[in-house]
Amino acid sequence: MNLTFIISVISLAIDIYFWLIVARIILSFIRPRTYHPIIRFIYEITEPLLSLCRRLLPGTVMNIDFSPLLAVIFLEVVRALLISLARSLM
Repeated sequence: MNLTFIISVISLAIDIYFWLIVARIILSFIRPRTYHPIIRFIYEITEPLLSLCRRLLPGTVMNIDFSPLLAVIFLEVVRALLISLARSLM
């Protein structure tokens, strides 16, 4: 496998994770029942990164959770670093 393919797969995984975070944000406004398998999947997949971000942030402001924003910034930084690394190795 070449490096470009690996970076593309990782970038796709970051895109999918981003959209799962967006879905989680939307679900937080709707507040559906969490026993639905798709909703549980979204929460179980996104919670590890979001809980880490919550620990890094000082707290909520006016009951607004900024951990998804920090998670998205982190994902984009990881993507930029991977692309930069791939370009330097080519």
